[in-house]
Amino acid sequence: MRSLSAARIGAQVRALRVAAGRSAGQLALASEISASMLSRIERGLVSPSVETLERLAQGLHVPVSRFFCDQSRRTDFCQVRAGQGLVVDRIGAVAGYRYELLGHLLSGNLFVEPYLVTLLPGADPYMTFQHPGLKFLYFLSGEVSYRYGSKMVEVKAGDSLLFEASALHGIETIHSGPVSYISVVFTLRD
Repeated sequence: MRSLSAARIGAQVRALRVAAGRSAGQLALASEISASMLSRIERGLVSPSVETLERLAQGLHVPVSRFFCDQSRRTDFCQVRAGQGLVVDRIGAVAGYRYELLGHLLSGNLFVEPYLVTLLPGADPYMTFQHPGLKFLYFLSGEVSYRYGSKMVEVKAGDSLLFEASALHGIETIHSGPVSYISVVFTLRD
């Protein structure tokens, strides 16, 4: 009789092998286990020993813990075509800052907000953004002075910033426009 946990581990071993682009024979050889044993593990017919799991992990170059991840529940995938992002009217948004949501995922512990931010004509600098999480910015156009706490940096197209967003931050001076950037905020879900 097939064990539910053996079936889950077997499915994870197979998924990792396929993702690595390896044949069953290649993984069996790299893991120093027989091809028939690997086949029985992947089909959930046997519960592999800890030693066998360690060998498989080495053969796949992953930690043993990866065999116990339930990736089947994490199936979110989001595609947003060029120009099709959702324009978001954010409560308390700064006038002249246009936010276009570029994707969303509903599963997992991590909440990710990717936006294309465009400063519209007449937008004023704003340097008192402050919120939980990490923020990544990639500047597509324009030149600005960006403030992070007491630090000030000059930023232009092609530059990126990554920081903890709990400190006051934002554009202090717009040197040339138009200004647009990708903003991705990462926070843990409650």
